[in-house]
Amino acid sequence: MSFQRTRMSTDRTLMSVMRTSISLISFGFTIGQFFERLRTSKILPQESHAPRNFGVALVALGIFMLVLGIIYHLHYMRTLRHERLAMTREGLIHGETPYPVSMTLLVAVVMLLLGVLAIISMTTHIDPFD
Repeated sequence: MSFQRTRMSTDRTLMSVMRTSISLISFGFTIGQFFERLRTSKILPQESHAPRNFGVALVALGIFMLVLGIIYHLHYMRTLRHERLAMTREGLIHGETPYPVSMTLLVAVVMLLLGVLAIISMTTHIDPFD
């Protein structure tokens, strides 16, 4: 049971990283889009790129944080699987149940792809969702 608790704890850690990085990505995208609309409606000067750059920086920080969280999760789960396999070989535990891929990891990868699409949209002005 301790392996299952440890695995769930690792999933919760990845979910907290996802929550923070999604907040950064969505806040940065919103700031970028809001000020871009102000620029196109001639409320802000056309040469003002600071708000867009700030939004892009927040999205990039969110993406970077999510990538680090995914890498940490993969490394820790690989270590946990090896430790479980070693304990099974030594007869200390019964390793009959499979160790499936984490659904949290799959959602994190999808959120990473959405973050990459957001930063592409902000920097190249190409809307992938049109």
